[in-house]
Amino acid sequence: MKELFKINQFNLMASDMIALNRSLPDVRLDGCKTKVYPDELPNTSVVIVFHNEAWSTLLRTVHSVINRSPRHLLLEILLVDDASERDFLKEKLENYVRILDVPVRILRMEQRSGLIRARLRGAAATRGQVITFLDAHCECTAGWLEPLLARIKEDRKAVVCPIIDVISDDTFEYMAGSDMTYGGFNWKLNFRWYPVPQREMDRRKGDRTLPVRTPTMAGGLFSIDRTYFEEIGTYDPGMDIWGGENLEMSFRVWQCGGSLEIVTCSHVGHVFRKATPYSFPGGTGQVINKNNRRLAEVWMDDFKDFFYIISPGVVKVEYGDVSSRKTLREALQCKPFSWYLENIYPDSQIPRRYFSLGEIRNVETNQCLDNMGRKENEKVGFFNCHGMGGNQVFSYTADKEIRTDDLCLDVSRLNGPIVMLKCHHMKGNQMFEYDTEVCTLVLELSMSCPVFSFCNKFFVQSFIKYEKTDY
Repeated sequence: MKELFKINQFNLMASDMIALNRSLPDVRLDGCKTKVYPDELPNTSVVIVFHNEAWSTLLRTVHSVINRSPRHLLLEILLVDDASERDFLKEKLENYVRILDVPVRILRMEQRSGLIRARLRGAAATRGQVITFLDAHCECTAGWLEPLLARIKEDRKAVVCPIIDVISDDTFEYMAGSDMTYGGFNWKLNFRWYPVPQREMDRRKGDRTLPVRTPTMAGGLFSIDRTYFEEIGTYDPGMDIWGGENLEMSFRVWQCGGSLEIVTCSHVGHVFRKATPYSFPGGTGQVINKNNRRLAEVWMDDFKDFFYIISPGVVKVEYGDVSSRKTLREALQCKPFSWYLENIYPDSQIPRRYFSLGEIRNVETNQCLDNMGRKENEKVGFFNCHGMGGNQVFSYTADKEIRTDDLCLDVSRLNGPIVMLKCHHMKGNQMFEYDTEVCTLVLELSMSCPVFSFCNKFFVQSFIKYEKTDY
């Protein structure tokens, strides 16, 4: 079992012992089970990209799509082989899918091209009114497709995602996901799941069966009107392999007049692996940094500084020509990133208004405030200034917070150390005043030094604003 685990980074022995068309529980909310959808819904082509995928997980994905999709809505399945090397994914696979009830086409990339370009190849070959992208280790549940297509019928510019349930990489147990989380991102442009905010609950008026507007999507599973996919600019073809394409599309859809939603009545399971079994030409970090640089340059305006200052090595990465993507942005008359933060993601880790972004330095000792890689409810520290961003990057926001990503410096423990807590935007223990006359940060609460465990008589603080030329 352990040896087989290494091949795909999941328990292949367990997967192979489970039926390809196994039954699954109906995990939908009760209100979803009684919903009635229009008779005339658009049909869909399902695009599944695979590279050296396990036989059982790939075919279980295909069978779940066929078995749990109304036949008149499922036009075809396109399997895009990104230059797999395993023999069973060649002629054996072609012979297997030939006898299935739904037309299944296999497209083969001539050389390893990565998820993004393989999806572009698959999308270009689709004939359905809607394109549905799925990963190669998924399982669709009862009623998964109709709510996605119904929402697109209502609004062709709605890009819709199912709730992504968890299939255990160890036991392959199916575990229902929550309808109370949505997609966001941090300063490093890493996609993250966060609790659905109260403002979104209020907009839906307590009806949990209504779609959730999500700032970003995970990217592996979604449906989009085929003509709208082309109008909005498909994927950025200058991106390599995988990584960053989900945020790039999320920003683009919202800023250019579309919407991105999680349809809570649709559930699709996904095997989440703790590590990737695949190698990236040029290295994983290099590829993702290039892709993120492209999306930051095109879509984030001056807010890209947050990404660059916390990941200073990114600015040394060659990212190619983005002029065509900037032309696309102009042609679509897309809104600025500040609009996105203000209207779509006001609870973003990137503050909409801030005074400074950089390091907090004790000029006498040349030591800098450092989050020490610690997490919520742990102490902030001091470390020798290294000028490399990362843990020594803080923003001083218009709400007078000292912030690192989604954590704020907090002095709720009287005479105790400074700790990092979730930013609550209610000022109080997280409110700091910057006194420019003495160049020191003091608490609004008049108990500055006793609370700051790092105070001394030589203590001088200054925020250093990083200009573009200083990276």
